[in-house]
Amino acid sequence: MTPSTLMQSLHACRRFLVAFSGGLDSTVLLHQLVQWRMQQPDVSLRAIHVHHGLSTNADAWVTHCQQVCRRWDVPLSVVHVTLAADGLGIEGQARKARYQAFAEALLPGEALLTAQHQDDQCETLLLALKRGSGPAGLAAMPAELPFHGTQLLRPLLNETRETLEQWACAHRLSWIEDESNQDASYDRNFIRLEVLPLLKQRWPHFANAAARSAALCGEQEQLLDELLADELAGLVSTEGALTVAPLMTMSANRRAALLRRWLGGLGAPMPSRDLLTRIWQEAILAREDASPRLVLGSHEIRRFQGQLWWVKSTSSQRQTVIRWSAPCAPLTLPNGLGELALVPGGDIRPPQPDEPVTVRFHAPGMLYIAGRHGGRKLKKIWQELGVAPWLRDTTPILFYGETPIAAAGQFVTQTGLAENAEGLRLTWRK
Repeated sequence: MTPSTLMQSLHACRRFLVAFSGGLDSTVLLHQLVQWRMQQPDVSLRAIHVHHGLSTNADAWVTHCQQVCRRWDVPLSVVHVTLAADGLGIEGQARKARYQAFAEALLPGEALLTAQHQDDQCETLLLALKRGSGPAGLAAMPAELPFHGTQLLRPLLNETRETLEQWACAHRLSWIEDESNQDASYDRNFIRLEVLPLLKQRWPHFANAAARSAALCGEQEQLLDELLADELAGLVSTEGALTVAPLMTMSANRRAALLRRWLGGLGAPMPSRDLLTRIWQEAILAREDASPRLVLGSHEIRRFQGQLWWVKSTSSQRQTVIRWSAPCAPLTLPNGLGELALVPGGDIRPPQPDEPVTVRFHAPGMLYIAGRHGGRKLKKIWQELGVAPWLRDTTPILFYGETPIAAAGQFVTQTGLAENAEGLRLTWRK
């Protein structure tokens, strides 16, 4: 393996962000890139090290990475992350935090490089078998895939760990050893420490054969992607919702393939067979007047107006009251709901000096909407306006005193109308 053969997989990209843990794999990758840069002056290299705070040695690893990057003249960013308790387990939480850090660090035109190799691919395939994954899961890790508006590339995916060790020793490289890699209580470590050595002892080329199987599964999935792309595009709205009716007449296999690709296109985790069954039975087949809700981590699958939606879970703000003491300035809403502003150029009257301004998310009693006859309850108004159920307790409503004035992006009440053309407009930046 030489830098020139490694770089053949990097296409025409000339700007790279390298995920640098300081371990053997990423050290070899970064070293090869540095050597390649010597012959290609237009190549731009940066590195990023993610500090998870899981090891007592984490600070020492940062120091090591800084020294290596300083010696090789590679700018290094160190990012400290806090793992979220979201049910993924420590391994899953750490991976999620890492890739979020990578996404936030990438600059326009940069490709992300990670150092997974053939043995990693074999481990990933075996983990997928353990989970009972289908072809998409068994495809394991692709050598390249879209990532955060650019690309994620794995140029070492066809190299064995043994080859990387030979390179590191030949060039007298130093690297760190994460002590957690010896903890067989983690599934991936158990496969690496206990299972793969036995398989390789019996079948020396097992990792290579496993990688070939993963590649074949990946090719089949790519072919299905191509065959189903036009059909899926015809089912998905501009907002990303999936039309339900055509699914009713499909075979279970075709429906499952489309559901997987719909969710995958929205960045959702790959659904299990059990989850697909639940989506079919609890969401698609739910009675017409129902509002089914499947909670999946931080998101939900909802059905509304004949469509399936993948939406971020939000807690109800029905009881929330926010005082807007300076309506001339923007107001930040709670729970990541965005920002409100009252700006000139609308049909909302300004508040009187004795009217305190608040923002709420529920309005009791009858509401009289501008342009409509008679009063209606808020629930009825939401239904008439086609506001989805998961938005009804999180859509901000402007109050003057105890009088509802306007709902952001939806309506103005008769008592909220400006009497002349110099009214205000309620903007909501989500």
